[in-house]
Amino acid sequence: MDATKTSATAEHSAAADGGAAGAVRTGLLIIGASQSGVQLAVSLRALGFDEHITLLGEEDHRPYQRPALSKEFLQGTVESESLIFRSNEYWQEHNVALVKGERIERIEREADGSGVAHAASGTRFPFKRLALTVGARARKLDLPGAELDGVVYLRNADDALALKAQLDGVREAVVIGGGFIGLEAASSLHKMGKAVTVLEYGPRLIGRAVGEETSGYFLNAHRERGLDIRLDARMNRLAPAEDPSRVAGVELSDDTVVPAQLVLVGIGVVPNTELAEQLDLDVDNGIVVDRHAVASDGTTVAVGDVANIPNPLPGAPEGERIRLESVNNAIEHAKVAAYSLMGRSEDYAGIPWFWSNQADLKLQIAGLTLGYDSTVVRRDDERGKFSVLYYRDGRIIAADCVNAPLDFMAVKNALAKGQNIPADAAADPAVVLKTIVTDG
Repeated sequence: MDATKTSATAEHSAAADGGAAGAVRTGLLIIGASQSGVQLAVSLRALGFDEHITLLGEEDHRPYQRPALSKEFLQGTVESESLIFRSNEYWQEHNVALVKGERIERIEREADGSGVAHAASGTRFPFKRLALTVGARARKLDLPGAELDGVVYLRNADDALALKAQLDGVREAVVIGGGFIGLEAASSLHKMGKAVTVLEYGPRLIGRAVGEETSGYFLNAHRERGLDIRLDARMNRLAPAEDPSRVAGVELSDDTVVPAQLVLVGIGVVPNTELAEQLDLDVDNGIVVDRHAVASDGTTVAVGDVANIPNPLPGAPEGERIRLESVNNAIEHAKVAAYSLMGRSEDYAGIPWFWSNQADLKLQIAGLTLGYDSTVVRRDDERGKFSVLYYRDGRIIAADCVNAPLDFMAVKNALAKGQNIPADAAADPAVVLKTIVTDG
């Protein structure tokens, strides 16, 4: 990652308008240099949007891919430069000012949707239209000792760099949280030779994202691979070392201490809705938007992890809403927002899907499990394949697929075409799912 404050394009814009204390002018201001922010700018240029765009982020890095931070980047198998989305030349050639290291504190708005965003540095960013692609931040641990050295999070590049810098002296690590990030990081640390304990507050792993069968599969698989996983874990505090500024372990409710020179916290995220609240936009577990990514004021678009959207699956119940945290959603939702900014109304075109790589377990999820009433489990231990299909009123709505890419693609394609996969036939793991897809 690089640490220069602005790209050449942004520096030129600021200098032409009075320097850091002046104003950087733009037609569209995208606040949040996230995957969704990058995709929004790229999609707009592809659609012929010809006004100046400013893509602004708080971090002192060019926009980068986040999924590898808990896996390949942490393990040292990929370099930081390979995670960068676009070159500085791309942004310059496409009239996009990439601004880094600026935090927007306040936004003034006019009735027509234009306004001025004020950064903590004093720089002002006037705009005609506003896009919020501000994502989410790591949820902080509320326990005594959470401020000790050696307690880390893994949400952004600086988190990953700080974590890597501490690994040489670590023999034992505790991961608090058994969700995707926690299990990915735990698997990476274990692969790097650390003794890893996972403490999950809830009764099962990945409880928000998958059903009981998939949770149970991952629990057994990770224990077999050497992770110490403890469910229903209750913690008193993070215990200090002899050096009282550093962590030495996690004290449980029975007063035992799980030793650790590193404690990685992965207990979910909080959507960054502060600017939206300041603008009096509707907020409910994210910024509430319509099917076209437009917020309640009728002009601002909100995209990606921060947006609370209508369930995009075909046939979803009217009024059902969800906030999605995935690369796929960041991309597809940004495309919807780009159309809106061009004056066109296009619905979310893609089927939500997700993935998580944990050791040699590749989980792919197609669709959304909201409201499922039955499941079908397909298990082939000889080939290391495992899938759970989710149904609502007899129709396929989602699938969790572990090392089973053909099952994943069959369900994803069926959902996209409004087709079904009969549950009775799907129950036989020897059946190839794409051969039993039906219309209606």
